[in-house]
Amino acid sequence: MAKKSAVNRNEHVKKLVKQYAAKRDALKAIANDETRPLEERFDARLKLAELPRNSAPNRIRNRCTMTGRPRAFYRKLKMSRIALRELGSQGQIPGLVKSSW
Repeated sequence: MAKKSAVNRNEHVKKLVKQYAAKRDALKAIANDETRPLEERFDARLKLAELPRNSAPNRIRNRCTMTGRPRAFYRKLKMSRIALRELGSQGQIPGLVKSSW
C-alpha cells in the first residue's frame, strides 16, 4: 500500500489540473499563435509560468485505485499488476484466468 500522503498529493494535483485547464489552454494558444505580436506571446508565456507547477497535466502520476501503487500500472483497468493478479486469482475479473503449470 502506498503512503496516504502520496495518494493525497496526487489527488490535489488532479484537482489543480482541472481547475486551471481552461486558463492554461488559452495562454498556450496565445503563446503558440505565430500571427500574434512577439510581445503578446511573451506575456502569455510569462503568465503561463506564473501558474502553479502542479496545474500542469504531466505532473499527474497514474496510480492503482486499490493500493495506490505508482508502478506497473495498467491504464485500461486502472490498477497495478499485483492487484490485478490478486483479483484474477479470486475470480473477480471476468475472462481473466491465472495460468499455473
